[in-house]
Amino acid sequence: HTQQLFNELQRILKPSGCLLFSTFGVDTLTELKQSWSTISQSPHVNNFTDMHDLGDAMLVSGLDDPVMDSETIIMEYTKLADLFKDLKQIGAQNHLHKRSRGLTTISKFKTMQIAYEQFKLSNGKYPASYEVVYGHAWGKELTVAVKKMKRNTSTQPINFVKFS
Repeated sequence: HTQQLFNELQRILKPSGCLLFSTFGVDTLTELKQSWSTISQSPHVNNFTDMHDLGDAMLVSGLDDPVMDSETIIMEYTKLADLFKDLKQIGAQNHLHKRSRGLTTISKFKTMQIAYEQFKLSNGKYPASYEVVYGHAWGKELTVAVKKMKRNTSTQPINFVKFS
């Protein structure tokens, strides 16, 4: 699906058009994934595409000068229930075909919570890691002459500010 996405984006992007995106990476919610894996082989957390695979797909699609970057943001929660509340509020759902179709029992949920204790920070809070992947690329130029002309224009650069 990733390759199809970038093929379509390349198709509809104007020459010299800029594609900017962000998404979650494979290291998102690793604490939660590991905690669930102690009680069930059925996936409970969505899988996300590796940043390198996204970059490769952009290259294959013909997008120009693709650049990928990532950062890890760690949210801290006093209670695990607050993590689940946040996930629900952002609309996170398990869309994996191999997920368990039944309801999770209270005992399994408590066992997962006990497994999550290993990640507790020295300040007593529970971490939730989000790998945020950023990418950008340009639409394929029509000719080398057009590329040189557009890159030599006197436009103002766009400055991106990174918030920590």
